Amino acid sequence: MARNPISNSFSNLLLRQNPRTIQNPNHQIRKIGVSGGEEFPHNQSKPNSQNHHNHQKIVEIAKEVSRIIRTRPKWEQTLVSDYPNFDLFDPGFISEVFKHQKNAFLSLRFFYWVSSHRGFSPDQISCDVMFNGLVEAKAVNAAKIFLEFTAFMPEPASLESYIACLCDGGLVEEALDVFEHLKVVGACPSLATWNLALLGSVRAGRTDLVWKLYGEMMECGVVSDVDTVGYLIEAFCLDSKVSKGYDLLRQVLEAGYVPSNNAFNKLISGFCKDGYHSRVSAILHTMIAKNCAPDVFTYQEIINGLCKRRMNSEGFRIFNELKDRGYAPDAVMYTTMIHGLCKMKWLGDARKLWFEMIEKGMVPNEHTYNALIHGFCIVGNLEEAQHLYKEMLSRGYGETTVSYNTMISGLCSHGRAAEAHDLYKEMSQKGVAHDLTTYNSLIQGFCKEGNIAKGEKLLHELLEQGLKPSTASYTVLVEKLCEVGRVHEAITLWNDMQDRGVEPAARTHDFIITGLNKEGYFTEGIEWLANMLQSTLVPRKETFERLIQGLSQRDKLEDALLVVECMFKAGTGVVHLVKVAFREAVIGSLVVSAVHLSQPGNIEPEVDCSSSSVRQSYRRVSMETGFAKLVDDPIKNGLKITE
Repeated sequence: MARNPISNSFSNLLLRQNPRTIQNPNHQIRKIGVSGGEEFPHNQSKPNSQNHHNHQKIVEIAKEVSRIIRTRPKWEQTLVSDYPNFDLFDPGFISEVFKHQKNAFLSLRFFYWVSSHRGFSPDQISCDVMFNGLVEAKAVNAAKIFLEFTAFMPEPASLESYIACLCDGGLVEEALDVFEHLKVVGACPSLATWNLALLGSVRAGRTDLVWKLYGEMMECGVVSDVDTVGYLIEAFCLDSKVSKGYDLLRQVLEAGYVPSNNAFNKLISGFCKDGYHSRVSAILHTMIAKNCAPDVFTYQEIINGLCKRRMNSEGFRIFNELKDRGYAPDAVMYTTMIHGLCKMKWLGDARKLWFEMIEKGMVPNEHTYNALIHGFCIVGNLEEAQHLYKEMLSRGYGETTVSYNTMISGLCSHGRAAEAHDLYKEMSQKGVAHDLTTYNSLIQGFCKEGNIAKGEKLLHELLEQGLKPSTASYTVLVEKLCEVGRVHEAITLWNDMQDRGVEPAARTHDFIITGLNKEGYFTEGIEWLANMLQSTLVPRKETFERLIQGLSQRDKLEDALLVVECMFKAGTGVVHLVKVAFREAVIGSLVVSAVHLSQPGNIEPEVDCSSSSVRQSYRRVSMETGFAKLVDDPIKNGLKITE
């Protein structure tokens, strides 16, 4: 990202004069030089005053030609013959045509026609008029093509308007190229143009361009105003540096100026995402104190932020308060709230809001339908979900990947993967693209029903489509393969994940360790456990239990005790697992149950352990981990380890 040129103090912005403008925001272009600023005059074509009669004739013919261009489909074939004794290629006449032709694209068509004739060379005045007409019409692409076609360089005043046009069209980087040209020729755009470029960069999410523009703006000596500061606050929020944006807000408020609601709203949105609700409250109070009343978008940011942080009930409370205060939530806010209520399984309240928005004249859109359909799927009411889905289709919605995914996910979650797959095939028939969510839902659905082969086939289809798999694409397959004893196939999949740059979920290690243990591959299981711990991943409690139990059942108490040591260092529930480790352990004549270990009176007074390695392991674990103290001193309980 480009450098952040904002200093720690806000004083360098030199806010003064009035709340909206520090420096007179005129639209003039200034020459940078020792002699100071100098305005560029606008080029204007003037009628030939030497012969008023001839000029009137030119104007009348220009009007006629403009009408012909508008009304006659193939005027290019007949225009020259229509005016055999008149010079249609005179620069003054061409400019008059442009003046009387209100459609910029028809003017451009006329320009290309005259340019196609041999010997014609467009003059500066005609090009200026043509270019300015395209810019005024916001025909940014046509203006770009015109510049390339003519190799014409407009005056700085025209370029300033062109910058605004580019920014409105989202072409911020190209606007920066124009800024660079103005810098080369020694011209500096007005404050209003700089602000338009900053706004365009913010809207495009290009904070790197915001900071670059602001730095160049300072170098040109242009003094910022409160709108500039508002865009910088928004840029901080986009960079997830909300606290810095808040600091800048406080500085501008201390200077006596108030940014737009949009700057406040972005700060509120950022603090909501971070869960910093005290700051949200402070900003709301500040807005009210500064006579900058929170609008519906302010509250929408708050409600949306709360719902995203699973604080849906608090969002619902604010939503109701909002209505009580006389605000009128829009369809977006209703949809956000319905989605939040559905996540909490509050389908009754969600349905109430659904009918409420309809009564207020708002038509539910595809997002609203999908939110409620998803809610019914969560609670298992698939019949109502399908009814709503059909209603959505009848209203012309539903032929999108998102809506199909909503139903596919719901069906797969409730054991109806076959029906979901029918929708998957329907998507192909209707030309609706499958995405990663589509495949992941189906893979999980079929695997949960025990159809691993179908899940594997869908994974291969996903890869063949050129989609990048996610962790969820593999996890359930690894789990189910381990469950059915195909642990080495699961390991192959796990390796494929890593080869494709997909980070395996921590629990996939647990599945593989348990699967190896179940199939008797204890050495591999312990290796996987060691690798897991080296990666700072903590195995699940059940993984330790099953591995220790499997080792102890197969006379591998030393390895079991080693796992106990690892378990102790991992901070898992040691006491319970030690009992499991010794349960049903058979080493020669040694039989120690977890019940005996936990109840001193039931332990035999003397046990002969014939394996010296077991004795050494027990002593080592006892000394290094202190685990004996966790299950009471074995000597106290009468347990003797004899030579």
